[in-house]
Amino acid sequence: MRSYAILLDGGFLKRKLGSPADPATPERVKQFTDRLVLHPVLRDLTLHRVYYYDALPFTESRSIPLSRDQAHFGSTDVAVRNKKLIQAVTRFPFYATRLGETVFRGWGIRSERLREKSDAITITKADIQPLIGQKGVDMRIGLDVASLTLKHIVQIIVLVTGDSDFVPVMKFARREGAQLYLVTLGHGIRDNLEDHADLMLKLEDCPEQPASAG
Repeated sequence: MRSYAILLDGGFLKRKLGSPADPATPERVKQFTDRLVLHPVLRDLTLHRVYYYDALPFTESRSIPLSRDQAHFGSTDVAVRNKKLIQAVTRFPFYATRLGETVFRGWGIRSERLREKSDAITITKADIQPLIGQKGVDMRIGLDVASLTLKHIVQIIVLVTGDSDFVPVMKFARREGAQLYLVTLGHGIRDNLEDHADLMLKLEDCPEQPASAG
């Protein structure tokens, strides 16, 4: 029987399953994948593993410009929540996490201030925001796609993302004989992302999971 692997772009998935006011939870990630495997084109196939790609939060402290204060990033709600999410997902059966790095790139001015129509603006510490980003996550997705396809571990890659940076990864998988199914959760994407997918899977085509008794 043919097998497949699900590759979850964690940053993308958290944005689609939650919001700043109602953040994504480990339970929502699990519910999403449990529903995805019931898609008509997947339910008769064998799931090899679910791979979750993200980066642990930045936890160091930095001096805030225009202030004598320190920003303690490790104690923020976002950092605590994301760390717990990654730890929980790692323990789900048949899940594997692949973690990149979170890097601090300095400080910037909030974009809304820069859009003001004025020859000069006054900047206060409230207008300063940290510039924090991830690195190495895309590379880990590429390495796993290479391993899964070149070793013929799976015949189908199910990639959950809306990021067109993954086009080279998708092209590689198809060149090596694997099929590439793309799940964008209704996110607007560039044409070249869809061009390199064999199928576009929609979550609405998956049966709803029955509510658990409680």
